Amino acid sequence: MPLKIINESITRIHCDAIVNAANRTLLGGGGVDGAIHRAAGEGLLKECKTLGGCDTGDAKITGGYDLPCRFVIHTVGPVWHGGENGEEKLLRSCYRRSLELALEHDCESVAFPLISSGVYGYPKDKALDVAVDEIAKFLIDHDMLVYIAFFDRSVYCIDSDLYRKLSRYIDENYRGFNEYHYAAHAAMAAADAAPMPDKKMFPGKRSSRRKSAFSGAFSKVEFDVIEDIKDNEENSDDILQEQVLEASYDNASKVTLSLKDMLGQIDESFSEMLLRKIDEKGMTDVECYKKANIDRKLFSKIRSDRLYKPSKPTAIAFAVALELPLEEAKDLLMKAGFALSHSSKFDIIIEYFINNGNYNIYEINEALFAFDQVTLGV
Repeated sequence: MPLKIINESITRIHCDAIVNAANRTLLGGGGVDGAIHRAAGEGLLKECKTLGGCDTGDAKITGGYDLPCRFVIHTVGPVWHGGENGEEKLLRSCYRRSLELALEHDCESVAFPLISSGVYGYPKDKALDVAVDEIAKFLIDHDMLVYIAFFDRSVYCIDSDLYRKLSRYIDENYRGFNEYHYAAHAAMAAADAAPMPDKKMFPGKRSSRRKSAFSGAFSKVEFDVIEDIKDNEENSDDILQEQVLEASYDNASKVTLSLKDMLGQIDESFSEMLLRKIDEKGMTDVECYKKANIDRKLFSKIRSDRLYKPSKPTAIAFAVALELPLEEAKDLLMKAGFALSHSSKFDIIIEYFINNGNYNIYEINEALFAFDQVTLGV
C-alpha cells in the first residue's frame, strides 16, 4: 500500500494506529503529544503510566481510547543539536520501530506526524527526508497504508532549491485560464469585425472565419473550448476552467495523430499498454505498483479489466514508475483519455520531473503537496 502526505490533524485520522511524537515520560506534553492525550481521554494517560517511559529512538504501543484508531504508538524523537550527535540515526529508528510495532499488531494503516520537527528543533526539510526514506524502505517489503499528516500546511517544507526551480518553471510555462479566456475573446472580436468574404467564393458560417482568423494561435482542441467560452457566457468561471483544463493542449507539446494512427490505437487499452510496458522494462507487477505508490488491490483491478479507466494521477504514477520519457508518458496517458497541459500546474510539475529524469515518486509527491496539488498513487 502507498505513502500519502495529507493536510489533516492526526487526531482525526481514521486508521489502525496513529503515532505520537512523545517525550521520554510518555505522560503528555505540548504540540502533537498534548493534542493526542486530550483527544484520547484519561484512559490513555493511565495506560502510559504503566509503561515506565521510553528511550529516544524507541517506541511503545497503547490503546486508542477516544481516538478514531485502535492504537497509539508512542515514539521519542531526538532533540536537534546541529546534526552531528546521532540525531538522524535516532530519528530513523523512531520510524522503523513504530512501523515494526504496527506490523506486529496487524495494522493495515498508520499515520505519522513529522517527528522531532516541532519544539525539538529538527529542520523540517531534513525531518521529512528521513521520514519518507524510512517509510519507503519499509513499504518495499510490506503492504501498509502510511500517512504523514500536517495539521498546518504552512509549516510544510521541501528543499528550498527545488522549490525555487519549480516555481520558476511553473511561472515560465503556466498558461492560466484567464489567458485562454481573454485571448479567445480578443481573437474572436477581431475575426467577427473583419469583412465577410463573398459567400459564393467562401461559403460557410462565421465559425469558419473564426477558425481561420487564429488557427495558428490555438490548437483544434483549444479552439473548441474557446467556442464554448464565447457561446456560453452564462456559464460560471469554474465550469469554463474545468473545460479548459480537461480539453486544452499546449501547442508545443500536442501530438497530432493521423487517422491510421488513431484507428491503430483502438486495439490496445490502457491496461494492455501498461502490462506490455512492464514486460518491456523487465519489471515484476509488484515492483511496478510499489514504485507507482499504488495499492495492490487497485493494480489487480487494472490487470483483470482490459477496459479499466484509471484516474489521471494513477495513470501518471505508472508512467513515473516505468520511468517513461515525456512522449511515451503522454502516449500512456492518452490511452486513459488524458493529456498534459500547460494550463494545469499539476501537469507542469509532472513535466518538470520527467524532463529532469527524476522518477522518485515520493519526491514528486512532496513537490505536488507543497504546491497544493493532488498527489500520485492511491
